[in-house]
Amino acid sequence: MMLSSTPRLIKGALIGLDPFNPLASVVVFQYNPESMSRRLEPRAVSGDADRSEAMRLTGPPKETITLTVEVDATDQLETQNPIAVACGVYPALSALEMMVYPKSALVIANTILAALGTVELLPAEAPFTLFVWGPQRVVPVRVASISITEEAYDPLLNPIRAKVELSLTVLSYNDLTLTSPGSFVFMAHQVLKETMAMLNVVNSAQNIAQGLKL
Repeated sequence: MMLSSTPRLIKGALIGLDPFNPLASVVVFQYNPESMSRRLEPRAVSGDADRSEAMRLTGPPKETITLTVEVDATDQLETQNPIAVACGVYPALSALEMMVYPKSALVIANTILAALGTVELLPAEAPFTLFVWGPQRVVPVRVASISITEEAYDPLLNPIRAKVELSLTVLSYNDLTLTSPGSFVFMAHQVLKETMAMLNVVNSAQNIAQGLKL
């Protein structure tokens, strides 16, 4: 039983915004990962440029987020959840996978157009995806890779427990059009990050002041 004083944990999520199928790409993590890796690579001016440009940045850093998400149907099976009983965790895995699949309707439409001799076909587009990790970190991402390890199955061979390794490429205003919603989301994320950095400056100044008093 959770004590009343225990803080309620916010769940992380991947939210794919697709106007034609708004709910299918919403994946709220069943269990938040215990760790997450983030790699930032500065976008610097080319090393062949003038020396006076050595410290210049051409944009925000390229950021890659990697994390492992666990999905488990054990609790739902104990309570006889009908979806878990019928399919295990396959629906949750499918929702994640659909973030890197083209929509079947578009594939069928393009196939028909190609058969009719259409030269230029509309390429498939992934849903606009947001990685949500608390109120202070909401960033547009592209799912770079998904690695799924299925660890247990029910009698119908539906997976009932799995680990999913996700690699996410953060998309900034350098990667998106100026009118894209993702550009505004990323800019808000950067402004909030600058605010957090200023709070650290204040905290550091207080620590220095306390050290001088000792």
